[in-house]
Amino acid sequence: MSPVLLNNMRLIIVESPTKAKTISRFLGKEDIVESSFGHVRDLPTKKMGIDIEHDFQPDYEVPVKAKKTVTKLKALAKQADQVILASDEDREGEAIAWHLQQLLKLPAQADNRIVFHEITETAITNALKNPRKISQELVDAQQARRVLDRLVGYELSPFLWKKVAKNLSAGRVQSVAVRLIVEREREIEAFQKQEYWTISANLAAKKGEFETQLVKWQGKTLDKFALNNEETAEKIKQQLLTADYSISAITKERTTKKPAAPFTTSTLQQTANRWLGFSAKQTMTLAQKLYEGVELGPHGQVGLITYMRTDAVNLSNEFVSRARETITNNFGQQFLATSPRRFANKSKGAQEAHEAIRPTDPDRTPESIKNYLEPRQFRLYQLIWQRALASQAAEAQIDRTSVEVTAAEALFRTTGQTIVFPGYLMIYPEQTQEKILPELTEKEPLKLLNLETEQHFTQPPARYSDAGLVKQLEKYGVGRPSTYAPTIATIEARNYVVRDEYKRLAPTEIAKVVNDLLVAHFPNIVDYQFTANIETQLDQIAHGQLAWPPVIADFYQPFHENLEHKTKELSKKDILPDQTSTEICDKCGAPMLIKTGRYGPFLACSAYPDCRNIKSLKEKKEPKPLPERYQHLPEEYANEVCEKCGAKMAVKVGRYGPFLACTAFPKCRNLKKIIIKKEATGKAAPKKKTKK
Repeated sequence: MSPVLLNNMRLIIVESPTKAKTISRFLGKEDIVESSFGHVRDLPTKKMGIDIEHDFQPDYEVPVKAKKTVTKLKALAKQADQVILASDEDREGEAIAWHLQQLLKLPAQADNRIVFHEITETAITNALKNPRKISQELVDAQQARRVLDRLVGYELSPFLWKKVAKNLSAGRVQSVAVRLIVEREREIEAFQKQEYWTISANLAAKKGEFETQLVKWQGKTLDKFALNNEETAEKIKQQLLTADYSISAITKERTTKKPAAPFTTSTLQQTANRWLGFSAKQTMTLAQKLYEGVELGPHGQVGLITYMRTDAVNLSNEFVSRARETITNNFGQQFLATSPRRFANKSKGAQEAHEAIRPTDPDRTPESIKNYLEPRQFRLYQLIWQRALASQAAEAQIDRTSVEVTAAEALFRTTGQTIVFPGYLMIYPEQTQEKILPELTEKEPLKLLNLETEQHFTQPPARYSDAGLVKQLEKYGVGRPSTYAPTIATIEARNYVVRDEYKRLAPTEIAKVVNDLLVAHFPNIVDYQFTANIETQLDQIAHGQLAWPPVIADFYQPFHENLEHKTKELSKKDILPDQTSTEICDKCGAPMLIKTGRYGPFLACSAYPDCRNIKSLKEKKEPKPLPERYQHLPEEYANEVCEKCGAKMAVKVGRYGPFLACTAFPKCRNLKKIIIKKEATGKAAPKKKTKK
């Protein structure tokens, strides 16, 4: 249904219908808020769409899915007295505003662009009072990025199709991400474990017991591998079994712990991944919803957080002041930092005018709106609220105690820590574990209760989690806040990575092949420094310090020449030589060859094209053995049948314990939780207190 048009109508265009609904609450009847549903123009899908001969000018077109929206916006714009472009405040948002200006034929130098960090009445009102012109610099930076990505993707991807396998892709950021994952996997494969031993003593003092570890022997500090075999460890142990133990030194120190800066896009993705188990994509989808607005019952549609694509750690003076009031009112004056705390931006490209991710209203506590949020929305909002409020809270005070124990020619050491004053930890409960030691005195004799030697082996580096990969990309300056989540989603969709049992990123065989090809023949595409330099140049374009066509030209000319050379020089067999196998084709009797495709190695008949028989080479992985405490379950549930498809159910163990899964997966995804009954302790359960 078309909106009713009024006199003095003002048309405000945003990207999303949710955002439009939230903003409408703050405006009058003369204001019509409409959504563009994202980008209204883009490069064509069936051709490159870039005029290389004329300064790489892009040839934009309206996608089919946007045509209806554009027609509607054109009709409304003609009847409106004023058109306001209110897309997001980053490069993508500025480009959307520019494309709308072009399509709707709005004056090029008109003050019709508004930006805001949060969707609140105050922010929208202030933005409408202070419109500006479209920033051509920001538009140019977005265009440069889009053109660069199109040139790489449009030229390099077909090369991969010809030389490796169909439907592969390459890109400035995604190929660097794949390289990081492949290199980490090879570190793991090349890893050789080393054995080492530790010796620990359980000791009794006058007022309690504690555990301590051997750190020196015969005057020499023991490094990690000093005790590298059981024989050496046992020899020392035997000498210490009859030794006299006493406390030789006690050192006490009070330290303070400061809260971290409020969230940027990167740190939010990392923390949400580590603490909540959310992927980068999940985090950004949830954050987008919290930013655009959530229905809060009688309060209507409310934007709960500020804009979630940012690399700034700044907080507005208004928020800091209100956050400090909230801390005082909810936790007490003693939990408030003595003065407003400010944080310095670490990212080179961070814009000082932008803010960190924070709640729009510090008084809107997570618990107060819990009933209106989905569980994952609540957990993410809680995380953002806690981190932002904690940034203005008092430091935590921690007492650290170091105790040295002597025995014969040995020195043992242990440390304890107690939280004297939690400070910001009351609001943002970081994992700060207490280790409480009994009350001890110097020269106090101790009784040896137990002396243990323990064997250890060094562990290989772990595969990247979403958090780990984002951290590395940020470290190298590859990509920007808006690109991290889409990059991970892309390399998953392209079958370059799969998730292991811990949801970490493992490269596929085809990822290794493509990475090795790019490293060998297109080093700039996957070079960390080169890619970071491109990002720096895009930032310079955004600040008006560089023109964008020369940046593209400097990249494209050598890239294109090299691509033409490699296309002629390399054959598919140079990159993926066929391997012989012992398998015989069951259709024609010819030998089978091992080939590599998008989804990894497979068997193909050597009589191709006369015979097109292919077979999978994927080995069925042996299931991981169940933990000992669950090994009785398969027998207990041996006769369990899926109520949805009739297939057998199998016992699995996941993050939250054992469960039954249908063996017909993926056709049937039925799951059932297994409830483990707790064994009786022999102690009576505490009685419930009744209210008098």
